[in-house]
Amino acid sequence: MNFLVILTYYPSAQILMLDSASHFLGRNAHFVDSIPMDVLSEVLRTVKLEGAFFFNGEFSEPWCFQSSPSPEAQSMLAPSGGHLIIYHFLTEGNAFARLSDGGKEKLTAGDIVIFPHGDAHFLGNGSPEKPVDSFKVFAKHLTDKLRVARYGGGGPITRFVCGYMAVDPRLSEVFLAGLPKMMKVHVPEEPSGQWLANSIRLSVREMNDSGAGSSIVIAKLSELLFIETLRRYIRTLPPDQIGWLAGARDPVIGQALALLHKNPADQWTVASLARRVGSSRTRLAHRFAHFLNESPMAYLTKWRLKLGAEFLQSTDRSVAEIATDVGYGSEAAFNRAFKREFSSPPALFRRRHKASSARSQRNAHGRN
Repeated sequence: MNFLVILTYYPSAQILMLDSASHFLGRNAHFVDSIPMDVLSEVLRTVKLEGAFFFNGEFSEPWCFQSSPSPEAQSMLAPSGGHLIIYHFLTEGNAFARLSDGGKEKLTAGDIVIFPHGDAHFLGNGSPEKPVDSFKVFAKHLTDKLRVARYGGGGPITRFVCGYMAVDPRLSEVFLAGLPKMMKVHVPEEPSGQWLANSIRLSVREMNDSGAGSSIVIAKLSELLFIETLRRYIRTLPPDQIGWLAGARDPVIGQALALLHKNPADQWTVASLARRVGSSRTRLAHRFAHFLNESPMAYLTKWRLKLGAEFLQSTDRSVAEIATDVGYGSEAAFNRAFKREFSSPPALFRRRHKASSARSQRNAHGRN
């Protein structure tokens, strides 16, 4: 995730140059040396993160709202579609986050709580009589350029911002599948997190006070917050954890995954991949199966086909061109593999997607 972003804050005229997300969130964060984070960057680059902060709250105890993303919220926050991930970042005070099925986390200033699978949840402080529906009661604030929304019973104040990420559900499955329904991380625990938390507070405050500010800046800060949280979560996984996220942390498998995701069209073999990561073929195959329950080549085949499906949906390139782009030697070979995975040939898959997108757009226009 390489960005060149200039952040200008008014009226203080402070300018912060951010030459890359990895510089601040990778090199400055004291991660365990054995965690190769390149694979996370490669996957997130591919899934095309889109997100922003969309709500700026100043609530007084007691208060509680329910967040259950609706089709209206989806079309407002992420009109281009995709899987919607909602999160809340506390900048001051205390709160709790609770899933509908009972899972609960206490939150303090600096905590972020993320709901990777879009589960309905509650955020609050104290014991109000009845939770309110956030997307109904605060709908007008969702497009109000982060103007502060005040609500509650007049007690101690909690300040927070809400954000979202929209990701391709098929491509993001590799890392989302290993995440819990709700995850909490204390952001300012390390220097990179302190910088990020301070930047978010300042940017949101300046945008609220003067209306000045860039939606691009807010979007990038939202993305960086999400990436930082994922990295922290991977770091805290227990030593005996298996799955894609644990594999990304492993010195051998993390390098292998990074290479496959960075260059999926290369003519990889287990032998060539093992050479690149400094491992024997046997050790690589064994560790890959331990973490991901499949061989490196089986994983690569699935990833190539997921990329092919995304290209069919998002581009007008021919099937033959896409086949080459994802590493197939012929259009026929790609067609056969694609049909086995998705139960339809690429051309039909594309036509069905276009028809479905057209229906979704008509329905969205109808609601508006």
